[in-house]
Amino acid sequence: MSDPPDSGTPSRSGAGYLMLAPFLFVFLLFFLIPALQTFYISLTESSLTRTSAFVGTANYAALLQDPAFLDSLRHTLYFAALTVVPLATLGLLMALLVERAGRASGLLQAAFFLPYVLPISVMTLIAGWILHPTLGLVNRLAGGERAWLADLDWAMPAVAIGTIWWTVGFNMLLFVAALRNIPRELYEAAALDGAGGFHAFRDITWPELRPTFAMAMILQLIASFKIFGQTYILTAGGPFNTTRVTLHYMYETAFVQSDAGYAAAIAIAFVVIVAVLSLLQAGFIRWLGRRG
Repeated sequence: MSDPPDSGTPSRSGAGYLMLAPFLFVFLLFFLIPALQTFYISLTESSLTRTSAFVGTANYAALLQDPAFLDSLRHTLYFAALTVVPLATLGLLMALLVERAGRASGLLQAAFFLPYVLPISVMTLIAGWILHPTLGLVNRLAGGERAWLADLDWAMPAVAIGTIWWTVGFNMLLFVAALRNIPRELYEAAALDGAGGFHAFRDITWPELRPTFAMAMILQLIASFKIFGQTYILTAGGPFNTTRVTLHYMYETAFVQSDAGYAAAIAIAFVVIVAVLSLLQAGFIRWLGRRG
């Protein structure tokens, strides 16, 4: 007959809850409570200093008829379209290059990752220099004087290119780690069968990297929708609001117009939109995986 458990020893479930307690406290204090407060404020007519009348869903109804909000959402989608796939694809290509660089792989990996550690103020300063209308490197190479960041057609692509240069190193590290987790025995067996190069990539590397590529796509979609600093510093939302994204519009609504209730409604609606698009993208990627 087994001995009864020692009453002085905490149970396994109790120890688990104790270990989770710090995370749950931080999650409750810095995420859940602020999120619930934001949702409540979105149902009111509030400024930054006071909460006034309860208006229910009036702020959300106004969003559907607000051309400025709809334009900012369209600009955000445009930026995501310019960056999500290129960031995931370039990260994969860079990782493959690093893995084939031999002794120079460490140096090459550091060079690719270095821009990612720069603060956004430094990144935008460098991008501003490169894209300067008269002194910038791009115009010197192109032999022209185009004001890229003030051009209606090129302002957002210019911001997207700067963002890709700045953040692609993160995806490169994801793919490098995934590549190094692929068993070498698979490539050795393929080599014995005479398969190499493109065939090895198609039959071994890509199937093994597909989950990482899907994760990178989802992470980049969320990150691209959170764009604010690049457009705020480089273009201030211009020219003619063509680069004013949703978070920029929310910031102006809250801190320039002092309409906290409407800004909170923008925040809640934006979170829902990003969550829905992320779920749809994840489902689409799974569907492609099953077809593949």
